[in-house]
Amino acid sequence: MAKQELQFWFEFASTYSYLSAMRVQEVADKAGVSVSWHPFWLGPIFKSQGWDSSPFNLFPVKGQYMWRDMARICKARGLPLVHPDPFPQNGILAARTALLALRDPAGPEFCRAVYAAEFGEGKTISDPDLIRALLERCGLSPALVDEAGTEPAKAALKDKVAKAMELGIFGAPSFVAGDELFWGDDRLEQAIAHAAGV
Repeated sequence: MAKQELQFWFEFASTYSYLSAMRVQEVADKAGVSVSWHPFWLGPIFKSQGWDSSPFNLFPVKGQYMWRDMARICKARGLPLVHPDPFPQNGILAARTALLALRDPAGPEFCRAVYAAEFGEGKTISDPDLIRALLERCGLSPALVDEAGTEPAKAALKDKVAKAMELGIFGAPSFVAGDELFWGDDRLEQAIAHAAGV
């Protein structure tokens, strides 16, 4: 019998997506659920809501809370946390590259490596040299960075954004299990239980 699938929609600039990316596979494996990884870009979705930046920047009190919340959660989970500068990072190159990398079984490992570099070490994920190094570390071709600049790769990310909007996704991380949409790292277990039919 085929495993039930959880769609994991994530944005590389998203702090809470970092939390989910580092645990989604393990939690899903324990529940017998498969995970499909869907990097996308929140910029156009935020723009459609009238925002020109992250809500954590637009609403400073919310941003202060988020960073304190992240510090608590990361400490509890044993994850490093560095506030990248600038925030949010430009994750377009990383997202385009990830879509290409995910054609390979090592794709999820690459995605986790991007998050670890960004939020674990404070590195700039729009740097092509960093992305090449992370690809090599994961056993993937650094030439994917060059392919990420081609028109087909650009179109693929635009298609992901369009699909996310079609699904009603408005933030990251988001999870789709069957016809149900779940938003936020704190909904991961609920989404997986739904996918597993629990």
